[in-house]
Amino acid sequence: MNLPNILTFVRIGLIPVFVLAFYLPFSGAHMLTAAIFALAAFTDVLDGYLARRLGQVSALGTFLDPVADKLMVAVALVLLVQADPTPWLAIPAAVIIGREITISALREWMAEIGKRTSVAVSVIGKFKTIAQMLALLFLLYREPLAGLPIYSAGLVLLYLAAGLTLWSMVVYLRTAWHSLRAG
Repeated sequence: MNLPNILTFVRIGLIPVFVLAFYLPFSGAHMLTAAIFALAAFTDVLDGYLARRLGQVSALGTFLDPVADKLMVAVALVLLVQADPTPWLAIPAAVIIGREITISALREWMAEIGKRTSVAVSVIGKFKTIAQMLALLFLLYREPLAGLPIYSAGLVLLYLAAGLTLWSMVVYLRTAWHSLRAG
């Protein structure tokens, strides 16, 4: 057990706290929820940085880090859609969750046939993650900030993230296409 893996476990442990905070019956619950989400996003950045910087990349961390990220994002999207059940929120949420399931299955299958590295994380995926995290943070916070419509900005960013999500999925599928057709 090393510090990056501990941070990943903390992020997973924050998920039930995040859900409870989302449903707390007080006016500042959305701010608390956004703060917990921001903390989880920060631990994601920090654990990856520390793992590389300290030479503590591990098989457990390599497996668990993306799982923790996907769990937190999926839970946030489900809660947001439940709170605002409109197609404008449900469609990008379904695209993002569907892509994560598809790419996870693709990576697992590629690993089984010994071609895991051909579906490594792309630069597009990094931009998608940044847009997604900011979108979710803004949507969770909801309130205008310094006169800026944070919820609307979050919705725009969510659509940007969904577009980048589809683009990165196409990149992954194109990379794996030869193996998919041969198998």
